[in-house]
Amino acid sequence: MEAKTLAVRRKTTLKAIIEAALRREIRPSMEPDNPDPSRFEVGPFGILRIRKASGSPSTTVAQVRAVQEALENEELERMTHPQRS
Repeated sequence: MEAKTLAVRRKTTLKAIIEAALRREIRPSMEPDNPDPSRFEVGPFGILRIRKASGSPSTTVAQVRAVQEALENEELERMTHPQRS
């Protein structure tokens, strides 16, 4: 009965209060451990990523394509000459 009264005071439902409490209890166990907060951050989707230095230039599409091409060339080289690996 006390929980229903609290829900009415907060202008919400008992179900919404219970859902929020369960989400709060589950969330800490789902967050990834951050080994070095000065170097890494948790992104908007909860995935650990490298923290950008302030003032550093953004990665361009051309840079991404160059890296993809280099990886594809390396894979092609490994497949055509397996003994060199």
